[in-house]
Amino acid sequence: MSPSSILNQINYTLLNEEKFLNNLKYNKDGYYVHKRDKREDYKVTVIIPVYNAENSLKVTIDSIINQTIGFENIELLIVDDNSEDNSRSVILDYAKKYRNVVPIFLEENSGSPSRPRNLGIDLSTGKYITFIDSDDWLHLEGIKVLYNLLEKSGDAYAVGKTIKVEDNGQYIIGEYNSWKDRISIDPLSISKIFYHLGPTGRMMKAEFLKEKGIRFPNMKFAEDKQFFIEVLTQCDTISTSKEIIYYANRYSNNESFTKTTTIFEKTDTNISLINHVIQKKLSKRVEKMILNRLYEFDCITRLFDRWHFLKSDEKEKYFEKFSQVIATSESLGDNFEDYLKEPWHITLVDLFKAERYEDIVNLIKWSRKETVKEYEIKDGLPFYLLPIKKYNIVRINMFAIHHKTLREDDQLVLQFKVFGDYVNEIQSLVARQRDNDLNQLEFPIEKLDNSLFQSVIPYTDLDKLSLASHSIFIKYNDYMKLNIRMNSRNVINHNKKRYDFYVTISDNFGINIK
Repeated sequence: MSPSSILNQINYTLLNEEKFLNNLKYNKDGYYVHKRDKREDYKVTVIIPVYNAENSLKVTIDSIINQTIGFENIELLIVDDNSEDNSRSVILDYAKKYRNVVPIFLEENSGSPSRPRNLGIDLSTGKYITFIDSDDWLHLEGIKVLYNLLEKSGDAYAVGKTIKVEDNGQYIIGEYNSWKDRISIDPLSISKIFYHLGPTGRMMKAEFLKEKGIRFPNMKFAEDKQFFIEVLTQCDTISTSKEIIYYANRYSNNESFTKTTTIFEKTDTNISLINHVIQKKLSKRVEKMILNRLYEFDCITRLFDRWHFLKSDEKEKYFEKFSQVIATSESLGDNFEDYLKEPWHITLVDLFKAERYEDIVNLIKWSRKETVKEYEIKDGLPFYLLPIKKYNIVRINMFAIHHKTLREDDQLVLQFKVFGDYVNEIQSLVARQRDNDLNQLEFPIEKLDNSLFQSVIPYTDLDKLSLASHSIFIKYNDYMKLNIRMNSRNVINHNKKRYDFYVTISDNFGINIK
C-alpha cells in the first residue's frame, strides 16, 4: 500500500467527510481509489463516470443495486471527474453501505467521460463490463439479461433495448439493434449497426477489451463512436436481445454535456474520426458501412438538415466545414456520393460541388418546412418533386399511399399501394402509440398485385389498442418504417369507442382512439 493510500485511510477514519475530501492525497497518476473489496470473481463490473451529478446519481446507483442478478455479483466502480457539487459525498455514502461500491476520484477534471471510463476498464475485476451514465438508469433485469446472453453465446459483445425517456413519452433508440433476439450473428448482418454507437444497453467481455487494448479516445465529443467502432470491427460475432436493458434520461431538465459542443466542433471531431477509420484500412464493406453513417448522418443530416443551419447567419462556415468533410474521401478511390444512400443527399452534394449554395438552402427549406412533399410515380418508381432547377426530381427509396378502406361486419380492410426498392421485403402493418414505442400491434400484409397490398384488421384487435393517438406504418426489411400517405379521413364507432383514422400534418395515416 502506497504512503498516500495509508494517509487517506487515516484521514478517512479521523476527519469528517468534508475535511477528508478536501485533504485527499492522489497517486502519481492523478486519482484516488477508495477502499475496495479484495474479491476478483464478480460477474459484472458496472462503470459510472460522474461529473456534477448529485441530483440524479441516486436513481442511477439504486437501479444497479436492485438488479435481479443480485448486487453481490456486481462490482460498481463510480469514477468522479472532480465534481464541484456534492457528488463525492453521495458516492461515499453508498460505499459505507456496500463493500462492492468503489469510489474513484480524479484530481483534475478531464473534460469528457473518456478517462473515467478507461480508468474503470483498467481497474475492473468483473468478467464482463457495462457502462451507465450518471443521469440514466437500468431496467431491473438489464444486467441479468445481457450476462446470461454472453454466457450462453460466448460472444464478446451483446446489446439490448435502450429506451429514450422524454417529457412527452418513451421511444426506442437504435431499434435495429434490438428488434429481436439473435445469438452469435455477424455484426455486419445488421445494416445500421454503426448508427447507434453510444454506451447504452451494451455489455462486453472484460478480457476482450483489455487484450485488444480498446479504450475511449481523449475527445470532447464522439469518443463513444470511436470506441464502439473498435469493438464491433474486432468482434467476429455478437448477440442481441429484444428485452429492455437501459433507460436514457432525455427529460428537458437534464443538461447534457454535449449541448455545450457546437456543430462545428462536433463536425471537426467527426472529421478526425473519419480519418481514423480510413487509416485503419478496413475491408471495403466495413469501411462503407461506417463511413455511410459518418458522412450521411453526422456530416449531412446533422450539419445541414437541421433548423440551426437555416437560422444561421454564417452559412459559409457550414459550407467550409463540408468542404473539409468531402476532402477526406479523396484517398478512398470512390466518389463521396458512393457512400450515401438517401437520393436527395446526393443531390445536395451535386449542388455543393457546383457551388450552388443558395439552392442548398432551398433544398433544406424543402426538407424542413414542406411537411407535405409533392411526388409522382414514374414507371412504377416513386420520386419527389424538388424546387430546384435541373434537379426538380429525385428518387424516393420507398413510398406508400392509402388506396381504400373497406368496412366489413367484423373487420376493416386497409388497402395501400407501395412503390420503391424494397417492395418484396414488406412484413407487416403496425399501429404504434405515438408517445410509447413499446405499445403497438402488428397485422399481416397480403400482396394483391405488383404495387397493391392490403391488411385485414379485426375489430377485436382494434379494441386492444390504448385510448391514445397511434401512428400507422409499414414495417419492411426487418425494422424499417414506412409511413402511408393519406388523403381522406375515416371515423368508425365500435364497441363504445371512436376510431378516428385521420390525416397527420404530413399527410400520413394515423389513428386516434377515444
